[in-house]
Amino acid sequence: MKKTTFQIGNYIRPDEAFHFARKRLAARFPDAAHDHDFFEVFLIESGETLHWINGETQVLEPGHLAFVRPTDVHAFRADRAKGCQIINVMFRRETAEHLTQRYSDVLSGKFFDATSALPDMHRLGPARFARAINVAQQLQTAHRSLARIEEFLLVLTNRVADASSGVSNRHPRWFAEACSAAQSQEVFSKGTAGFIAAAGRSHEHVCRTCKSITGLSPSEYINQIRIEFAAHMLRSDERSIDDVVETCGFGNNSYFYRLFRRQYGTTPRQYRLRHLRDPFQSSHADAP
Repeated sequence: MKKTTFQIGNYIRPDEAFHFARKRLAARFPDAAHDHDFFEVFLIESGETLHWINGETQVLEPGHLAFVRPTDVHAFRADRAKGCQIINVMFRRETAEHLTQRYSDVLSGKFFDATSALPDMHRLGPARFARAINVAQQLQTAHRSLARIEEFLLVLTNRVADASSGVSNRHPRWFAEACSAAQSQEVFSKGTAGFIAAAGRSHEHVCRTCKSITGLSPSEYINQIRIEFAAHMLRSDERSIDDVVETCGFGNNSYFYRLFRRQYGTTPRQYRLRHLRDPFQSSHADAP
C-alpha cells in the first residue's frame, strides 16, 4: 500500500496543543496509508473496522484503544454493514516526549512509548470503555491547551488503559486484557470468577496460561491484587476493616487476615497504625 505523511500543522494552530475528531470511517481503504509527524490515540466507539497497520490487518470493535506513534503506517476500512465510529486525538511529539520523561516509571516502554512492532493496543472492558468515552467527551469541548491534553493522556494511561498488570505484549492479547481488567474493582471484587469472565476462556485454559506467565494460579493472582488494594485503602481511608474486606470482595474475614499477613507480614490493624496519617495533625510525636 502506498504511503503519505500527515502533518500536525494541517490540523491545529501554533497555539493549540491537540486535535479532536469524532467521525464515521469510510467503507473502503483510502488510496494510500499514512504515517505522521505527531502522536495519536484512537478509540473505536461503535461498529467494526479493518485496521491495516505496519503490514498487518486487525479487526477492531468497540472498546479497542490504540496509542499510535509517528512511524506507524496505517489505514482503516469500516465494515460495510456495521459501519464504524471512531474517536481520534492527535497531539505533538513534544507532549509525548515530555510525559514519557516526566513519568518514566509509568510510561517508559508502554503506551505511546512502546517499542513493539505494532502500537500498544488495549481492549477495554465495559467499565473502562465507559470511562474512556467520558474523558473523551470532556476533551471534545475543552480549550485546546497543553494542560488539557496532558491531563487526558495521564487519565488514559493511569485510569483507563492501566498497564500495571506486569503482562507484556509478548503474551496472548486476551490474557493481557484480562490482567488489565483485573486491576479494576469491578473485576477483582468478584474474585477468580471475575478474572475468568474477563478472560473469556475456559477455567482450565486460564489456569494453565496464568500459571505459565505469572507463576500464580488465577486465585493467587487476583488475591494479590485485592490485598494490595486493601493496603492502599488502609493507609488512606478511615472506614472499618470490615468495610475494606467487603469492598475487596472477601466473604471471609479470617481468610483476608491470613492473606494480608502473608503478603505484608503484619495484621491489617497494625499496618493501618503504621501507615495511616491524619492530614490535619502532625505526624511527628515531638510536634507541638
